[in-house]
Order: sequence, then structure tokens, then C-alpha cells
Amino acid sequence: MGRATAGLPSPMPARMRGPAANAMTRDGAIPGEADAAGGREGPMSLLELPEDIVFLLLSYLDARSLGRVAQTCGKLRRLCGRDCVWRRVARMAINTGITDDGTDRCVRVPLKERVRVSQNWRRGRCQRESLLRWRHNLLPWLQLEEGGAALFVSQAEEVLALRLHARRGGAAGGRVDRRPVRLYRGHRDDVCQFVINRGHLVSGGSDGRIVVQPLCGAHRHFAVAAHEEQVNCIDSGRDVIVSGSRDRTAKVWSLLNDRTSECLHTIDTQDRVWSVAISPAHSDLRADGVDALADGIDVRGDGGAADGPAISFVTGTACCGHHAPLRIWDLQRGDLLGSLGSEFRHGAGVLGVQFETPSVLLSCGHDTFLRLWDTRSSMRQCVREWEEPHDSALYCLQADGNHMVASGSAHYGVVRLWDKRHHRCLQTFNLASPVSSPVYSLRFSTRCLYVAVATQVCVLDFT
Repeated sequence: MGRATAGLPSPMPARMRGPAANAMTRDGAIPGEADAAGGREGPMSLLELPEDIVFLLLSYLDARSLGRVAQTCGKLRRLCGRDCVWRRVARMAINTGITDDGTDRCVRVPLKERVRVSQNWRRGRCQRESLLRWRHNLLPWLQLEEGGAALFVSQAEEVLALRLHARRGGAAGGRVDRRPVRLYRGHRDDVCQFVINRGHLVSGGSDGRIVVQPLCGAHRHFAVAAHEEQVNCIDSGRDVIVSGSRDRTAKVWSLLNDRTSECLHTIDTQDRVWSVAISPAHSDLRADGVDALADGIDVRGDGGAADGPAISFVTGTACCGHHAPLRIWDLQRGDLLGSLGSEFRHGAGVLGVQFETPSVLLSCGHDTFLRLWDTRSSMRQCVREWEEPHDSALYCLQADGNHMVASGSAHYGVVRLWDKRHHRCLQTFNLASPVSSPVYSLRFSTRCLYVAVATQVCVLDFT
């Protein structure tokens, strides 16, 4: 009786009798024995993995899958809310504040929230509201303060600063104080354009003057008679201003303390200048590089050759007096670096330009096309182009630095959202019906789109 019977399995060990006997796996492996050396019993669950491994696994999921995983338990819900999990999804979505090179422009708002709002941008889900109205037709211009704390609006010869209220998540939303926080004056006629640069408001007006004013406090403030006719466009970076005018010139001005209002270069464009933009490479200069720029010294290296790209700016002209409406100039020397495109029709003026990187820029204008240029590949041919479906001129544009571009049309306040990866526009908004008006300016944050037409400023809130 004490010996094992031939052909029968050996009796079960005493330590496996009882409830533990039911834990044997199908292949005969006993949980605990295989992991005895590691001091564990049973397979490791997902929640027992180190958090950095869980984050890596979750980062491969799309937005819908992340939402489903977050519903399984409280710990996974917490882990699925971290920014490192949503970063890949956010880079593929539109207008999340993540640029093409991975820079995050809106770090205070969780990426999960920004991806949610991005879906509303793509689907056109928003609330419309009129922020400001006036009786007479004007040519308003808009700028958003960095961080989205204030909206600046030009109204005739004044610029109004309107405070934006913070919303859920810490970012400023669409609700605006109707009473301006501050008024900026200094022009005798309408303000055509203005920019915000390092705590200063730099504006150009129909009186031919450039006015530089501090946003707050007692900083330097000056006005200069810059052009013989109205200043159509203006841009500023670090300690330099570039202005364009109807008098067929573009000028570069110094903003250094000891050389304030000094004209560094006067460029004869042979045509009316409608738009200008300074390359973002200028913003990366150190202080000594800016001083050298004002002195006309080449900061690229020996002779300015192979050590780096030229620090440049672009002008968009009317294409009436000169055959090339889009030209790039050396900011240090005032020399022409090249012309973008070829065979433009007479009158195909460029009304809007924006640099995304030192070598990539967008343009739009009277020929109804929105174009993407990359000077590294070709100066003669654009990389991509999108045509306005209703054959209207495009007055203005803004890009998010990644996939989305917003454009404003010449009729009925039509604003279109474009995805660079697609040929057709994503969404269309009509903001001036039944009265036809161009979209003179538009600006957007990750949450709201602000649009200026002839008689009002509207906001589209996508939260």
C-alpha cells in the first residue's frame, strides 16, 4: 500500500493539498515555483509595473483608447491624465500648443484638455459671441499678448487692451472685459498694424508714423515720422523694427537705447508694401549679436558664408510695380537674398506672411491661394498650396506652428481652418453676414479664435 502503483502518477505533494491544488496551470506549472527565485508568486499585473513602463505603454494608444483605459480603475485614470501619455497624440492633433519641433507653448494647461478642445476645432464645435461693435466701418487689427492674458484691438487712432478671464485649467478663455484696461494713443490717424514686442506696443499708422509705447510702467516711449505715406505693415523682433509703406519702401529701424529711432536700412521695393515678417532666427540672437546687427557687422561668421542662414525678413508687395511680390532681404545688410515663386499675375499682391521657422513661411493674398514655402528645397516653387474655394482674396493668416492654419477671406467675414496634411479646408465660419466685410485680422489661442471685421470683433470659443 505504501509503494506507488505502476502506471499511476505520483501522489500530490503535501504542500499542494487543499486550496493551492486548484492554482495549478494548464501546462502543469505551479505558480510560485517558477518565480521562487524572485520571491514572487503568480504573474505580474499591469499595475505592478514601474510607472515609467506604464507611461511608455500608454503613450502608444490613441485618444479613444486612452479614454477607455482611464475608465477601468482609479490608478489608470490618474496615470492616463499625465502629459507624457498624451504628448504623441497632441503632436498629431491640430492647435494643441505643440509645435512641429516639439516645443510646448502652453505648458500650464494639461495636454489631455488641449486634445479634447482640439477635437472641437476639427469638428467646428464652438460658441460665437460679439466682443466689440462700432457704427462706422474701420480697419481693425488684433494681437494676443503672450500667454493669452489680454487682447489688443486697434480702433481708429487708438489701441485698446482688453483683459481675458481665466477659465478651467488655468488658461485665459473667451470671456473679455468690455471696458478696456488701457488705451494707447500717439497717432494722428488710423492705426494700420501693430505688434507686441518685449513689453512694448509698436504701431504704424496712416499718418506715416511709428509709435513705440510700453505696455505698462514708465519705459521708453517715442514716435518717429517713418514714411512719406501710410505705414501698411510692421513687425518687430528684439531691438529691431521693420516697416512697409505705400511709398514703395521698407525700412529697418533700431530700438537700442542709444540708437532709438535710427533708420538702419531703406529698401526701395519699387512697389507698395502690404506685409512684412522678420525671421524667428533674429529672436535667437544674443545681445551682442543684436548690437552687431545695428552696427552692420555680419554675425554669421567669416564673410557670412557657411556658418549659418542669413538673418532675414520678407516683404509682400502689390505685384503692380515689380513682378515678384514675395522677396526675402538680409536684415543685416539690406540686400536682396531672393524672390519666392515665379510667374505671378499682375495685381497678385501678398497681404499676409508668417514665418514658422527660419526657412519655412506661409503667404496669402489677392490670387486666392494660401502657400507654404521652404527655402531649403526651392525658392521658385512652393511646397504646398491651398485655393480659397469661393475665389476670394485672402487678407490674413495665422498658423499654430504645427498642422493648422487659419485664413481670413475678403468677403462676408469668412474664416477657414486648414490642415496642412489635407487639400480641403476643415471648417468654414461666416462672421459678417448679411453685410459683406473682409476679415482684416485674426488671432487664436488653443481655446478661442478672435476675428476682426469692419464693424465688430467676434470670438469663437471652442472649449
